[in-house]
Amino acid sequence: MTAAGTARPRRIPRLGTTGMVYAALVLIVAVGAALAATRGHNLLGTANVVDMLTRSSLLGFVAIGQTLVILCRSLDLSVGYVMALCSIVAATTMAGDPARIGLGIAAVLAVSGLIGLANGLVVTKLKVNAFIATLGMGLIIKGYLDTQFAGPVGEVPAAFQAFGYTRIGFVPLSTAVMLGVAVAAVLFLRRTRTGYHIYAVGGDADVARMSGIRVDRPVIIAHVLCSMAAGAAGLLIASRFGTGSSLVYSSGYDLESIAAVVLGGTYLMGGSGGAAGTVAGVLILAVLDTVFNIMAVDPFFKDVLRGVIVIAAVAIYARRQFARPLSRPRFAGGGGGSTAGPPGPQPPSGPGAEQQPPLEAAREGGRP
Repeated sequence: MTAAGTARPRRIPRLGTTGMVYAALVLIVAVGAALAATRGHNLLGTANVVDMLTRSSLLGFVAIGQTLVILCRSLDLSVGYVMALCSIVAATTMAGDPARIGLGIAAVLAVSGLIGLANGLVVTKLKVNAFIATLGMGLIIKGYLDTQFAGPVGEVPAAFQAFGYTRIGFVPLSTAVMLGVAVAAVLFLRRTRTGYHIYAVGGDADVARMSGIRVDRPVIIAHVLCSMAAGAAGLLIASRFGTGSSLVYSSGYDLESIAAVVLGGTYLMGGSGGAAGTVAGVLILAVLDTVFNIMAVDPFFKDVLRGVIVIAAVAIYARRQFARPLSRPRFAGGGGGSTAGPPGPQPPSGPGAEQQPPLEAAREGGRP
């Protein structure tokens, strides 16, 4: 029987960053519903729920892909241009023929995957900063789109347009597919070796390299998957418009996807976070947009409010990160309830000593 003097106080479980994001989502929905009720609207009515889910599906595809590259301390500013290009590739390849739907999807995934591969190789092999590399790729695509396409291009068959407008109950089919992609991303990050390596490279590339990880490979794979996710968003755009649109890149999905990722609790410097939090961040932005529309908020002030909310959320995450204790008890054995232990030799501080962040603690939550 343990003596009272040596009994350890039971620690209260701490809500992780992802849990905080979903709690914030519930709070925002509750506050938004109350505000909408003052205007005689039901925020949780079928029409508004469908509108929020429809808004979230397009941004969700892009933000999930953006999560992967941010986790490995990279970035992709070409996603908006990839979306526009892939909508054109889909519409021109399908050419209104239902028999060519599969060919159009395959063409989009191939083109977007090659763009992501190019981004990853430029970042890893040529050592170009990801901001510059992906921005340059986006400008190349923009120049091609502006010189070759002046308006709507191609035709999407009616059978594929159902992807953009079909609902399963009150859930749009596109949202269901986006959630499926999010689940696949969570499993990829948690259950695969490449997912572990993405967290390791984002946490500390030098330590990951000394651990035997080929640090270039996870970054390249993340960029390929990010561009393919943007390609899926391009398919959704083509299905909703019925044609390809070269002007989609001006909608700001590149920066908005980054905002959704950081709002979802993913650390912008990599190594911490995940796709589950990103989905919550996307839903928060969708709920805010719907509430602002119901309240007839001025579009300029709406952007101001969204910016303030994103900055406040990131500040809260940062405070939680730095408020955590910097040391842990190294021994579970006797010595009383004190965790400091008797004075003795300090642990080594060399390059191989306790520098790699624990992947399990980083995954889907705050950094340890």
